[in-house]
Amino acid sequence: MVTHLECGWCGKQYPSEELQRLSECCQRPLLARYDLEALRGTFTPDSFKGREPNLWRYAEVLPVRDKRYALTLGEGLTPLVDAPRLAEHFGVGKVWIKDEGQNPTGSFKARGLVMAVARAWELGAKELALPSAGNAGSAAAAYAAAAGLPVHIVVPKDTPKPIVEETRVLGADLSLIDGLITDAGAQVAEGVREHGWFDLSTLKEPYRVEGKKTMGYELFEQLGRLPDVIVYPTGGGTGLIGMWKAFDEMQQLGWIGDERPRMISVQASNCAPIVRAWEQNERTAEPWANAHTYASGLRVPRAVGDFLILDAVRASKGAAIAVSDEAMAEHVNLMGRATGIFAAPEGGATAAALPVLLERGIISASDEVVLFNTGSGLKYVAP
Repeated sequence: MVTHLECGWCGKQYPSEELQRLSECCQRPLLARYDLEALRGTFTPDSFKGREPNLWRYAEVLPVRDKRYALTLGEGLTPLVDAPRLAEHFGVGKVWIKDEGQNPTGSFKARGLVMAVARAWELGAKELALPSAGNAGSAAAAYAAAAGLPVHIVVPKDTPKPIVEETRVLGADLSLIDGLITDAGAQVAEGVREHGWFDLSTLKEPYRVEGKKTMGYELFEQLGRLPDVIVYPTGGGTGLIGMWKAFDEMQQLGWIGDERPRMISVQASNCAPIVRAWEQNERTAEPWANAHTYASGLRVPRAVGDFLILDAVRASKGAAIAVSDEAMAEHVNLMGRATGIFAAPEGGATAAALPVLLERGIISASDEVVLFNTGSGLKYVAP
């Protein structure tokens, strides 16, 4: 059970049993903390054998207290697919693909939104809202429907049509706007002020990251170890932050030592604030002007958790890499031919980063690498 919340910037503590957003002290993300010492020796990799095949199998390190609020549509425990032909193509020792496209609503966003919606519901939220670049909106709509809560979703007009239709069918109050996710966020903020909606924006509440961290627990469960390298497509970066948090929790639980995968953040070359900040050795990332990319999940000009992403990349001796839309599309096709997985552009971006990483010596031919395909390519197919 969560014991308290902690400001990710300064460490100030906040109570966990009331609705919270950014920290009052620093206006930074709040992170959930647990009594891991009490779980040490009882919550082990053997303890969740035989549990339900979804992310709630890690309930001891998740924030929802009352099982009545533990929503599920079957999210989590997605396949970790061996990709030997892709490994051979790139000249890498081992390549795995964590196929998050097999989650409900076809993307990894299901992990974060099930936790955010469930916890907000448990803590008394009556009406939800979310700005989205696409997949988060449809995931929020799905879990709000499962909870019986109204939800207001605001997305850019050029969000892929399958995602727009999915969000509508799932019952959300959907608004399409001219602009980017940051403009959508401004409209949601207005609704929060005027109508009291609870905003589920990335890292502006504490619990989406708790759902996303289960990707780290699953990797350890599926491999029996941590890989050498994780290549992750980064918009808001909640998944990368969450996995890094999971690895820290695992060490405190006694599952692992201080070993960590090298964390590779991949962005679109026309929206790469994290890459620019990493290259300039900055702790935070300035917003990216005129952001554009066909990978809607990467079209995030400003990440609220920028410092947490950059801290993880640097602490792991990883890297931040930008790839073009053309390279993404090319590697979506390559991934499909070599593995049978129809990846989203964001998944293609991780494969596109591999030759750059090899050329720069950031990864080697002997490494075991996990690529995250964060969604189904079907979400991007035009009608």
